[in-house]
Order: sequence, then structure tokens, then C-alpha cells
Amino acid sequence: MIKYSLSCDSAHSFEGWFSQGADFEKQRADGLLNCPVCGSATISKSLMAPSVSTARAREKRHGVAMDAARAQAMAKLKAAVAEIRANAEDVGERFPEEARKIHYGEADARGIIGQASFGEVRELLDEGIEIAPIPVIPDDAN
Repeated sequence: MIKYSLSCDSAHSFEGWFSQGADFEKQRADGLLNCPVCGSATISKSLMAPSVSTARAREKRHGVAMDAARAQAMAKLKAAVAEIRANAEDVGERFPEEARKIHYGEADARGIIGQASFGEVRELLDEGIEIAPIPVIPDDAN
């Protein structure tokens, strides 16, 4: 996972996690990135120092608990993701097909999770099919 410091055209700062460096550009080009404060889709990467993992940095990261507010927020996020996964059918790569079937009444309404490419996500959204990504929680935050 790669963490970027991001900002919107209204100067709101936030972080984003991406599995590859190219994912940021692809998601931005597809209109999938929005400011969590104002909803702006004009997002850019901010300058940030690279993270170099040393033995001392790993000890500090794993040995020091995060502040109480962050720990509580992370616990709520983990619980929400677990609840979604527990109450949804994992349809894997058939997600776009199943989402369409449910939306158009060709299959029973139910919660589903699965995978979709950025192009498939854009097509589903363009068709008015309501979907949302499930966050991937970095291991070092667990």
C-alpha cells in the first residue's frame, strides 16, 4: 500500500491509500476521488517525505498505541467492514453482473460484495446503480 497526502482545490488536506502508484492517477481520471470535507473531485497529491522503514521506525510504529480517538475510529471502521462482509454475498468478479441484475429486478435484492475494475465501476455509476467501495484497512493499523 502507498499512502499519499492529498488536497482538494479548496485546500482541504487528507490521506489516501493506493495499492500502486498508478492507482491514484487512474482513480482521479475516472472521477472516483472526492474530498471527504467538501466533496470536490479536483484532487492533487501534496508534497510529502518518503517513508523509509528502519528497525527503529518499525519499533515505534508497532510499540506505540495510536491516540484514543484514532483507535476508536479504527475500531468502528473495522466493525463496519466486518458487518458488511458478514451480511453480504461475495460474488467475486461477477459483481458488476450481479449488481445490474439486482438493480433491474432480474435477481432478488440482497447485499453483495465483490470486485470490479475502474471502468466497470464507472459504468455501474453511470447507469444509476448505487455502489460503494469497502475500505482496505492497512495491516499496520490493525
